[in-house]
Amino acid sequence: MNKVYQRILHAALVFSLLLGCTLSVCMPVSASSPEQMDVHFIDVGQGDATLVTCGGHAMLIDAGDDTKGTAIQNYLQKQKISKLDYLILTHPDADHIGGAPVIITKFDISNVFVSNFEKDNQTYRKLIQSLDDKHIKPMTPSVNSVYSLGSASITILAPGKEYDNPNDASIALLLKNGTRSFLFTGDAGENAEKDILKTNIDIRADVYKVGHHGSKYSTSKDFFKAIDPFYAVISCGEGNSYGHPHAETLNTLRANGVMVYRTDEEGTIIATTDGRSVSFNVPASESWKAGEPTGSSASASAGQPAKAAPAQTTTPAVSGQTEPAAQPQPESAPAVEETPQKAATPATKELTYVLNTKTKKFHKPSCSFLPTTNRQDSTESRDSITAQGYVPCKKCNP
Repeated sequence: MNKVYQRILHAALVFSLLLGCTLSVCMPVSASSPEQMDVHFIDVGQGDATLVTCGGHAMLIDAGDDTKGTAIQNYLQKQKISKLDYLILTHPDADHIGGAPVIITKFDISNVFVSNFEKDNQTYRKLIQSLDDKHIKPMTPSVNSVYSLGSASITILAPGKEYDNPNDASIALLLKNGTRSFLFTGDAGENAEKDILKTNIDIRADVYKVGHHGSKYSTSKDFFKAIDPFYAVISCGEGNSYGHPHAETLNTLRANGVMVYRTDEEGTIIATTDGRSVSFNVPASESWKAGEPTGSSASASAGQPAKAAPAQTTTPAVSGQTEPAAQPQPESAPAVEETPQKAATPATKELTYVLNTKTKKFHKPSCSFLPTTNRQDSTESRDSITAQGYVPCKKCNP
């Protein structure tokens, strides 16, 4: 019997060697292990279109205006996308749903989510007709419902009620993969943002797709504080007639050390996460230039092809858990393009950090975001400062 047992063990060993693996290698990967997730903020001019892929699954959030449908189709096909698990049309404005009929016609789509706000115009009727032609019944997802996309989860944040304008009726969602998260709010304004906060859902996010193309009527102070983003992406058209992004929004982002990416400056932007860190294919914007209403955005962007994504580069990756929510930023910041850059305080042997006693953040003396008010120079150690409740500036990372 012992010889038989030995032969069985020997045969098993030979078989494993022939397979070229060990027990530890051949064990299946844990289902909880996050897969790579790519978030493509597609340049569609003055509009929105975001492709998310994770573990062989795909989702499209919005589809630009009716001149961008074919361009988005081509982009998806270049990414080897033939099927969408979700098509989410945040609200029925033309710059978000205009290209959807092409996508609905050309791709196999499992689920279509739409806002509870309907419009009686040609663009909306074309959308409904394309859904009918494919025998797809759209739905408005309920708040706090959760859906999966590969290893990622999608939590619906809004709309939780009916509104009298399409922007506030935008579908808002939190996309999470591992410990990294992305927030999308369509064109939701301050009233809708307040309603999202009332749900008490944790909306902290590493990447914030800035609401309403950077409009000053979105990204309210309390809402931004609850998000506490490290990165922000603004989708808008160069020279658009709305003046997006507005200086007020850019000032909020800049004052809090948020790294900003803009489709009007950099074309299509791709963020990649393995569930532990986030990187981008382009460098962060350094212009901080607000838009100026020109009345020419339609002619400037209509029919123009999307810019090619720049060569692969990365920005510093986020690691660990999302930092605590930021404290309220200073009131009434001047317009971004008119804000002079404050010279950094020269470092001395005694000076270790510069504190903002209002926001409870501390900076390196060389940081370009040193506070001009509520400032306190400190010679204490980092441990001593953090023990007092201060959090490090996200820009200089002291």
